[in-house]
Amino acid sequence: MFIVGRIKELIIRGGYNVYPAELEDVLHAHPAILEAAVVGIPDDRLGEEVKAVVVLRPGASLTAPELIEYCKERIAAYKYPRVIEFRAALPRNALGKVLKDELVPH
Repeated sequence: MFIVGRIKELIIRGGYNVYPAELEDVLHAHPAILEAAVVGIPDDRLGEEVKAVVVLRPGASLTAPELIEYCKERIAAYKYPRVIEFRAALPRNALGKVLKDELVPH
């Protein structure tokens, strides 16, 4: 197994490691999703919870429960996102990199 992506983006949910890049690959495979980013958000019980922020393709429709079910069928139970946020676009810097810090509530 190889770690791809940045280790600082690692989400630790209840003692389990969740690599955002792995879940983002699953999300990008969904035909209704144009872009996706995965971040960890604070959680009182588990330390961090998995949040997916997605941008749908023009004309596509998808609900949070449908997306969660899609993820449950493709990845381990501790990895699927419990929080889904739909946006018109992901925040990016001048180089086009997604600004994940802006996706986490402060």
